[in-house]
Amino acid sequence: MRVFKFGGASVKDADGIKNVYDVLQKVGYEDVILVVSAMGKTTNALEVVIKNYFDKSAELNSSVQEIKKYHNQILLDLFDDENHAVFGAVNAQFEELEYFLAHNKSPNYNFVYDQVVSFGELISTNILSHYMNFRGIQTQWLDVRNFIKTDATYRDAEVDWEATQQLISKNVPRKILNITQGFLGADENNFTTTLGREGSDYTAGIFAYCLNAESVTIWKDVPGVMNADPRYFENASLLNQISYREAIELAFYGATVIHPKTLQPLQKKEIPLYVKSFINPLLKGTCVSKGVDLEPQYPCFIVKREQLLISLSSIDFSFIMEENISEIFGLFHEFKIKVNLIQNSAISFSVCVEDKFGNFNELNAILSKKFKVEYSENVTLYTIRHFTEQAAETVEKNKEVLLKQVSRETMQIVTKELN
Repeated sequence: MRVFKFGGASVKDADGIKNVYDVLQKVGYEDVILVVSAMGKTTNALEVVIKNYFDKSAELNSSVQEIKKYHNQILLDLFDDENHAVFGAVNAQFEELEYFLAHNKSPNYNFVYDQVVSFGELISTNILSHYMNFRGIQTQWLDVRNFIKTDATYRDAEVDWEATQQLISKNVPRKILNITQGFLGADENNFTTTLGREGSDYTAGIFAYCLNAESVTIWKDVPGVMNADPRYFENASLLNQISYREAIELAFYGATVIHPKTLQPLQKKEIPLYVKSFINPLLKGTCVSKGVDLEPQYPCFIVKREQLLISLSSIDFSFIMEENISEIFGLFHEFKIKVNLIQNSAISFSVCVEDKFGNFNELNAILSKKFKVEYSENVTLYTIRHFTEQAAETVEKNKEVLLKQVSRETMQIVTKELN
């Protein structure tokens, strides 16, 4: 089987849905499983619903209705007959969402988050499946929560590989186009979980591993993996080939084209991953597989914005030793703060982190009891793989450099915009 993943940008409107049909006509769809994200910015819109729910905002109902209106317009653009079954099916999913918001008793934000945002993927795949059937491609809609089993770490669930392997290998039908949701799973009580933001790529990797797939293709609005984000760098260039090892390095440092957890299961079975354009599906794109590290050999730039640079030093000028660093990292883990860069000297310790869950103020109160804490907010972390001096100059131009760290293959630079 082949596994195709289509992200939100590829299904953001009726034209996008029609284009998925055209792509499948060009590249084939037998023995294929489509892993599909929520449409456009639906996940962001559902996050607004969650905020309104917890704030007990009068805007709660209107924020749900906005999402319903958006999807209903897509349905009207796709289907001539308003009596088509898809209208009732999507309406039933919105009724289920509204029922949950009216009757949920759990105060756990992360639990509520997963139950609510999941409707984005469930609705998009429902629409896509009905449209493919409407255009003559027979599909099987699969509820991914019946296949990918996880623990109950809401918003960042760990996969139960044994249970998942068994369910996928035994129950995914062959010789048909399967359509399922990215990003989602279910815990042992069948409550919805999510695999972390951008987790749809990971979903594709999970299915590929469990099905011994021929390949995974991630369809995007770019020609493939570029050596830099074209939004931030002029003259970004296409990479034709990346090794698993190099791709994992790039993902570790934050390259957003490939989800960090996606590559490990593929590497284990040497399943190639292609990143291709849904605008020009017959172009070769980028292949991530066993082979040369990088072709062509360009510096690769990764940008992480809205970072926090924290510097800790001992109050009494004593050394910061292993036990101090161990304690600090234990606190980072406890407060779910992701560390992206580390630099230490005898009496100071600096880290560049992202505070995804907004826990830094609470952590700072604890750290300040033992250390002198200084921090800079809204800094940018640049990582350059296979760096050159010219590449570094490009990054540093017109910026204040707060920290720089160099290893054999990688340079990391923390900067702040000059006022």
